[in-house]
Amino acid sequence: MTGGSYAIGLDFGTLSGRAVLVNMKNGDELAEAVKNYPHGVMTEQLPESGTKLGKDWALQDPDDYLDVLVSTVCEVMHLSQVKKEQVKGIGLDFTSCTMMPIAEDGDVLCQKSIYRSHPHAWVKLWKHHAAWPEAEALSQVARDRGERFIQRFNQGISSEWFFPKVWQILKEAPDIYEAADRFIEAADWMVLKMTGTDVRSCCTAGYKALWSKKDGFPSRDFFRALDPRLEHVIEEKMNARIHPVGVKAGELLPEWANKMGLEPGTAVAVGMIDAHVAVPALNVVRPDEMVMIMGTSTCHMVLSHKERFISGVSSVVEDGILPGFYGYEAGQSAVGDIFDWFVRTMVPGEEQKKAAQKGMSIHQYLESKASRLKPGQSSLLAIDWWNGCRLLSNDDLSGLIVGLTLRTKPEEIYRALIEATAFGTRRIIDSFQKGGIPIRALHACGGLAMKNRMLMQIYADITGMEITVGRSKQTPAIGSAMYGAAAAGTKNGGYASVIEAAKRMSQPPAETYRPNPEHAARYNALYKKYLRLYEYFGSESLLMKELRQIDDNE
Repeated sequence: MTGGSYAIGLDFGTLSGRAVLVNMKNGDELAEAVKNYPHGVMTEQLPESGTKLGKDWALQDPDDYLDVLVSTVCEVMHLSQVKKEQVKGIGLDFTSCTMMPIAEDGDVLCQKSIYRSHPHAWVKLWKHHAAWPEAEALSQVARDRGERFIQRFNQGISSEWFFPKVWQILKEAPDIYEAADRFIEAADWMVLKMTGTDVRSCCTAGYKALWSKKDGFPSRDFFRALDPRLEHVIEEKMNARIHPVGVKAGELLPEWANKMGLEPGTAVAVGMIDAHVAVPALNVVRPDEMVMIMGTSTCHMVLSHKERFISGVSSVVEDGILPGFYGYEAGQSAVGDIFDWFVRTMVPGEEQKKAAQKGMSIHQYLESKASRLKPGQSSLLAIDWWNGCRLLSNDDLSGLIVGLTLRTKPEEIYRALIEATAFGTRRIIDSFQKGGIPIRALHACGGLAMKNRMLMQIYADITGMEITVGRSKQTPAIGSAMYGAAAAGTKNGGYASVIEAAKRMSQPPAETYRPNPEHAARYNALYKKYLRLYEYFGSESLLMKELRQIDDNE
């Protein structure tokens, strides 16, 4: 391969990481590589020591991230035959909030043998929900004090976010809190490892750590009100050097350049959250268009020139996605995870055998049968709260299926679960509309959007909107490559901004789904019934919260 300038996009997901190598001139993908994390997600016990984990824990091993970094970059360089000096920029994104306590030398505490058997020394993955008491307390104190920042977060903080996890460590393992030189998001940590520069992204800080461009972090008084030991948490346990997105964070260190087969000094962009980089990857650089990143969970991203505090919308951050825009984030904590749970635990063995005999995956088999059903035909209605509800900022809510009988079939439940997630997305769209942010177009990417045609048609029918689906199966990684191209700059064949990179490097959509008028009408009637269940179990009844707390009260 001769000529041209290239960028590498790195995307670190829940179960695996990936790299793509992209031509910065036109966005063509030359090579991609994917690798699973060897330790996956730890929810029961730690490796080696076997230390048991508590309820709602989700940990990961940082060595897995470094292993994936080196392996995938080396593979794309080998596959593409691009010369290392032609790679001018690197961008990366990470699931968030995935945070960790690190030592002064930048290592995560669990990487040191003395802390290996202590759960709080490990990486807390985004779906670590064990800090829900801290999240509830933080939210209540903020509301009671009338803190401005809580308005940006739908009046409530998720247990997935940064400071609930930090506070949980302080309360349950003060020795680990003291041992930590600082706490850091995984995206920022990867930048630190590659460049030696501790740069905090305004994306990670804004969406997950309560920072804003106007106000900075919450005050010392607020943290003291939470816990006197937290009063100086910003100065003592964080690096508050917040950098804008789409700029260079630093340059690749010789040590890592050698491992990755790249040139020392290669530009590395400020880290990003995985969902957010999909926005420019789909060439959404305009206001009032929603991007749905559909996988194990779904994130809904919207750009706007207006700042609105919208009920049900997780957060709004100025310049958090693209400079010059307020970036809104909403989401559903479980989508693909729900379907995976169902096929793993609820589908009879005989159905699994039939799928295998037809040479189909169980998902393909159920989709083929469920696609023959009409909306409402099964008399089932479900609520998609298998992992809590972000729209209501409530991790205690749980899933619900209404209408089951002795005649109910697996494909009927499968379709009802898909419909539940689509109804949840429509409810999010309604929240934006009512909050003064019109949604004029829908764009989708991710594994679900590319693999399940029935699902996407149901989403179009339920939302009543046309949906375009991105062409690349590695959309976040492509988006990260665009940030890498902006970090490289025009002198190195890159771009002056991420917006300019998006315009030049994005590809046209692969497919468009349009609503079926007959199905849309039937779903409109079902949606009204969905809202009745949503309001009762989400607001009027404490039943789900009480059920989840039975074990805690024994």
